[in-house]
Amino acid sequence: MARTNITTLFLDIGGVLLTNGWDRTARQMAAERFNLDFMDVEERHHLTYDTYEEGKLNLDEYLQRVVFCQERPFSVDEFKSFMLARSQPFPDMLDLVRAIKNHHKLKTIAVNNEGREINSYRIAEYKLEQVIDTFVSSCFVHYRKPDLDIYRIALDVSQSLPDQVAYIDDRPLF
Repeated sequence: MARTNITTLFLDIGGVLLTNGWDRTARQMAAERFNLDFMDVEERHHLTYDTYEEGKLNLDEYLQRVVFCQERPFSVDEFKSFMLARSQPFPDMLDLVRAIKNHHKLKTIAVNNEGREINSYRIAEYKLEQVIDTFVSSCFVHYRKPDLDIYRIALDVSQSLPDQVAYIDDRPLF
């Protein structure tokens, strides 16, 4: 059997290159900071977030359904700023991927689940375009992991065969 060389890296963003964008811990912190009923926020989040991550709602619509479904003593902008501030880089991982990419001349494709505004903020804030060639993000392609279609799109966009890809994700299911 012939050995195939790896030509492409598929990478998740949250949990791999950066902290998770808007995970349970961040929502718990928001509930404490803004004095929200965490269980209510969680229920509304789980009913709505997939739609946001698939690019079928914008962040304002998501927040209207989850947080601002009632009058609040804080603004939407204050809440968004808090959300975005949860993102932090993993500098060692960013440096490692950059070094591997450059040394082996690999294509790098982000395959991630994130809403558009959070994803765009993270790409710009951490200059991910310097590490990632193409972003196959759920908000752009309207499929979420683990749906196989998001991986098929990433293969098509990268023009790679499955056995030419190494995939790095923090969740074994993906």
